[in-house]
Amino acid sequence: MERSSPAVPEPEVYRFQEALPPLTAHEATVEAHRCLYCYDAPCMQACPTHIDIPSFIRKISTGNLRGSGRVILEANFLGATCARVCPVQELCEGACVLGKDHTPIQIGRLQRYATDHIFERGVQVFTPSPPTGRSVAVIGSGPAGISVSAELAKLGHRVTLFERRELGGGLSTYGIIGLREPVEVSLREVEAVQNLGVEVRTGVELTDREGLDVLLSQYDAVFLGLGLGAVPALGIPGEEAVLDGLTVIEASKVEPWRLKVGPLALGKRVVVIGAGNTAIDAATVGRRHGAEVEIVYRRTEHEMTAYRHEYEFALHEGVRFTFLTQPVGVEVEDGRVTGLRCVRMSLGVADASGRPRPEPVPGSEFVIPCDTVIAAIGQEKPALAAQLGLALENGYIQVDDGLQTSLPRVYAGGDCIRVRGSASTVMAVQDGKLAAASIHAALMASPVAAD
Repeated sequence: MERSSPAVPEPEVYRFQEALPPLTAHEATVEAHRCLYCYDAPCMQACPTHIDIPSFIRKISTGNLRGSGRVILEANFLGATCARVCPVQELCEGACVLGKDHTPIQIGRLQRYATDHIFERGVQVFTPSPPTGRSVAVIGSGPAGISVSAELAKLGHRVTLFERRELGGGLSTYGIIGLREPVEVSLREVEAVQNLGVEVRTGVELTDREGLDVLLSQYDAVFLGLGLGAVPALGIPGEEAVLDGLTVIEASKVEPWRLKVGPLALGKRVVVIGAGNTAIDAATVGRRHGAEVEIVYRRTEHEMTAYRHEYEFALHEGVRFTFLTQPVGVEVEDGRVTGLRCVRMSLGVADASGRPRPEPVPGSEFVIPCDTVIAAIGQEKPALAAQLGLALENGYIQVDDGLQTSLPRVYAGGDCIRVRGSASTVMAVQDGKLAAASIHAALMASPVAAD
């Protein structure tokens, strides 16, 4: 859902198309017939949501696309999103037994083929169970929030999904580059959860403990899918001229003209600070807008948090990488960025993360000429968690095996609990499934309150 602008001529606005085209019916059938339908299916074990991959691929091979889509969505309600954004090279396709001597099955593209068939035709795969009389409030409509809402609605619970932004979908809508997932895909999943009877209220934000207490007085349980906080400060002079990588990605999806005029306008030479997947996405936005783009990172390519295939994708896009480089200031003249002042680094002993600690090389300061600097150095831990009075673990919300927090009837999932392991859409979806099972068990074990 893109907003238009009268400020920029239409031909100058760059709009992302998905990197890979959809498979044709013939391509999908041929690819499905390559699958060995392994009995012990390592691809299925590698999927955090344990989609029955051999089963859905076999159904594609026989032309049963509705059945194939149902197999996927039963295990992963956000199957269409995950088909596009999952690091399949690291998960299902990476585990494919054909990958050793042949090309692995294109599981992600087949999953997209089947789920697109469902959503593009408006097929209603699920029917909610009879009402249980219980109700749940879900905070945040990102992958964890959509997942838990769908599973609870299928079980017959009344669910209200609260989203602070204008559009639902959270990270899928705003924070993943359109090259990988167009806005329309995530909005279709929001619509799908509404078709299950979930009420979606946008423009509503939980900000304090009082608000949580109000929800607990109105609902039988509350699920928190808060995501993470703001991009941390760089702490260098001139930082006020630095653009936020997530804001740049969001604009490229919903208001691409903002990257041509105004405070988010990208220049001809862009420097991106960071080496995670968001940095790769922000750099790709810059390249597709015609800029020369350079990523600076204080360690080496071996310590990058971006997936290897994302790194290689960026190289293919023409993004240049400068490793062992630490920004120390932004050069600004007459309100315009003219360069990024940096210092060379060397690697020392391992720090708390287990990676070699970068240390500045004395007297090595230099300036990279540029007119735009973008920061993509991760996000802060969820600040709201402490305000809600929740127990924390290293800044993240502490949960038990059933994803219940330290507060009775309050559950959490997604990036806000990811104290260990890497945050990802598919892990958030699995959190939603686990939390829904826990909430359902707790609600059904307690009597329905009198109205």
